[in-house]
Amino acid sequence: MTDRGPGAPVRVALLGCGTVGSEIVRLLTDQADDLAARVGAPVELVGVAVRRPHRHPDLPEGLVTTDAEGLVGSPDVDIVIEVIGGIEPARTLLLEALKGGKSVVTANKALLAEDGAALAEAADSSGADLYYEASVAGAIPLLRPLRESLVGDRITRVAGIVNGTTNFILSAMAASGAGYADALEEATRLGYAEADPSADVDGYDAASKAAILASLAFHTRVTAADVHCEGIRAVSAADIAAADGLDCTIKLLAICERLESGDGEPESVSARVYPAMIPKSHPLASVDGAFNAVFVEAEAAGQLMFYGQGAGGAPTASAVLGDLVAAARNIVIGGRGPRESTYASLPVRPIGAVSTRYHVSLEVADRAGVLAAVASAFAEHDVSIAAVRQYGGGRNGGAGGSGAVRLVVVTHAAPDSALATTVEALGDLDAVRGVESVLRVEDLGRSVSALGVTG
Repeated sequence: MTDRGPGAPVRVALLGCGTVGSEIVRLLTDQADDLAARVGAPVELVGVAVRRPHRHPDLPEGLVTTDAEGLVGSPDVDIVIEVIGGIEPARTLLLEALKGGKSVVTANKALLAEDGAALAEAADSSGADLYYEASVAGAIPLLRPLRESLVGDRITRVAGIVNGTTNFILSAMAASGAGYADALEEATRLGYAEADPSADVDGYDAASKAAILASLAFHTRVTAADVHCEGIRAVSAADIAAADGLDCTIKLLAICERLESGDGEPESVSARVYPAMIPKSHPLASVDGAFNAVFVEAEAAGQLMFYGQGAGGAPTASAVLGDLVAAARNIVIGGRGPRESTYASLPVRPIGAVSTRYHVSLEVADRAGVLAAVASAFAEHDVSIAAVRQYGGGRNGGAGGSGAVRLVVVTHAAPDSALATTVEALGDLDAVRGVESVLRVEDLGRSVSALGVTG
């Protein structure tokens, strides 16, 4: 970086110019005067690194380069914005920028969730800033409140919907009764799902975001590998209908909790992603389409809800520009942004030791004694039953008939490991023809009275 004089511009390099990057260029141009007033100095875009320059004919002449490494290493750059995504070459480029004393603004959730510690350490060593508001929930101001506004409080849980693609699919299934495949096809046609939707529908995108949220909320380094992850491919129209019948809906949730010690487990952190039933009375149940919403619970502040557009070029660019202004102000006044906080260093509790309620759907033989056998399997593995419902049958019950019925069992809270062994045992029963689905039930702080479960 060059020595700064009074009124010297803050010079910005942009890595990547896709949907988000092009919006950043537009905002830097259209809002140049406002940005200069907010920062206290002009903000000047000095280069844009792309792989295929011919695809960007609208970029200002002289800014485009294919030499991302050269741009990052330029002494005329103060801040590097990265929106190329993925692990490499983003990691190498950002580490080079930070080690060179350049502040970094990134939207790269995958990199932060895998190797955010290396970036934070490089920033600390050189005195540069590392900002990443756009990595989670798009335009929703979520990370800065966790990192700054609530830093004086003790956060106990962060939970919500952080992937718009899966929320659109599940909302479409609930609204139309469509199956997963049809809802995914519609999401793809409308541009909500990528040609390869695996990162979204298999939960990996949400898991990366959960790692970032847990790290900030609990002052503990949590990586994507620490997050238990399940996607929505197995959610069926029958599951959606069953949830509706219980006055619930199904959402893909990212849940990060600070868990107290007990049952042989130390105080620890849980970070997990999976589809779950939630009561329709909960505010998250009404979050439809591609929107995101996150609940934050803190001891003093209570419950806070953040809601808005979680993805898209303009919303994400808005979050990037907010970080850019913060980083640029620090350069102008000689300040520094918040540093990584990992003082708590809590262990991550394995999913098997995390307790949740469950909704288990079984196809069973329609004959006497089946319910007793099923209940015994749950009891043998210390999983307490809260409610049981039977659908269909009745004509052959008690007469040794060969018909089948669907049995739905809702449990009280039980460890995931206990439920897993219970499901395995149910599969070995002669009377059980199949375990159709297992869904977690999350009340998120509210009673699930519709399921016969309270507390």
